[in-house]
Amino acid sequence: MKITRCKLSRKTQLRLLEFFIAEVTARTAADLLNIQHNSAVLFYHKIRLVIEYHLALEANTVFDGEVELDESYFGGIRKGKRGRGAAGKTAVFGLLKRNDKVYTVVVKDTKTNTLMPIITSKIKPDSIVYT
Repeated sequence: MKITRCKLSRKTQLRLLEFFIAEVTARTAADLLNIQHNSAVLFYHKIRLVIEYHLALEANTVFDGEVELDESYFGGIRKGKRGRGAAGKTAVFGLLKRNDKVYTVVVKDTKTNTLMPIITSKIKPDSIVYT
């Protein structure tokens, strides 16, 4: 997938891409390049669609060889003790093929019933798994 039917000049497209990578907002990039902010917003949207397309292609890959599995919890620190430390945090499960690609997915919990379908669908049967 690529960006098509764009009426912006190639130079402007490259500058917008540089601003996108530098995490500059579309409105600020439009002001710096003297273009309409809707044009910058649309171009940023097209960039995101291209990224999403390529990530979806990579998400279909199956890991083999040496694969590491781990889950982590993300979220802010809460004051005071409230039982288990992971309460109110988001669980993320990840697979890493050594020296290669990573696959992560947000899961509702880290129980076996939740993680096993992900593991069996993403890892070939004769792989070496490290947890």
